[in-house]
Amino acid sequence: MVHYPALMDENTSVLASAIGGRVRQERQSRRWSLEQLADAAGVSRRMLINVEQGAANPSVGTLLRIGDALGVGLPALVEAPRPRPLKVTRRAEGAALWSGQFGGRGLLVAGTESPDVLELWDWTLGPNDRHASEAHALGTKELLQVQEGTITVEVGDRSVTLDAGDAVTFSGDVAHSYANLDARLARFSLAVFEPAVGSGTRAEVSHA
Repeated sequence: MVHYPALMDENTSVLASAIGGRVRQERQSRRWSLEQLADAAGVSRRMLINVEQGAANPSVGTLLRIGDALGVGLPALVEAPRPRPLKVTRRAEGAALWSGQFGGRGLLVAGTESPDVLELWDWTLGPNDRHASEAHALGTKELLQVQEGTITVEVGDRSVTLDAGDAVTFSGDVAHSYANLDARLARFSLAVFEPAVGSGTRAEVSHA
């Protein structure tokens, strides 16, 4: 669960409501009960109720499990589908799905629809910020390039430190994390490819 101040800012509240409405729409279109979706996604019924009511800011991992259970990608939960040949996301218009303790933020700036979902993220990490990610669906790949500062990436039991301009490719179906151990702000671009969303291939992970 991502922890925010007691009073969510307007942008966070709007995003939470949009995600909740989209989840509810997808669930009802399948004639699923809350219990059915909660069981399929491996999340609690209470968490799902809070998400649908826009009263919670779930972790990226929780949203991925819900999206996978519904057979839609994370980008589809953030914005209702609109047929269009071209979609532009202006600077700072991405969906902020993660907020760090020290000023960091994870913005989902672009994405494709299921079944093979490609996401493009713009991440910033404040000094000492760290984002830990659970294992994603089997076959998930991530590509990361540092734009500013220094990033330490941990994948399973391996760790690598990257400076501005450096890039790394790794499997996202094992636990991994991104950390800024430096005193300067760090920024990186991240592309995530998650194949066959909704096929039930999500790796076994804890449902905390």
